[in-house]
Amino acid sequence: MAILKSQSKKPNTVTIQARVEESVKTQLDQYAKFIDSTPSYVITEALKVLFKRDSEFKAWLSQHANDKNQEQT
Repeated sequence: MAILKSQSKKPNTVTIQARVEESVKTQLDQYAKFIDSTPSYVITEALKVLFKRDSEFKAWLSQHANDKNQEQT
């Protein structure tokens, strides 16, 4: 059973560039095919899982919430 579900609707997106190992790119493409979606969707959902599960990051993020608010103004 797939951890990620196929994309249901197209959200607003932005473009980023990243370099990954060739083997990671191959597996990314295979996983996207497996769930009948795009590599971009797989990356987005995988990052959401990472951010949700990393308790140290959540703690750090709450401590730096003011940094984000200052950047937006």
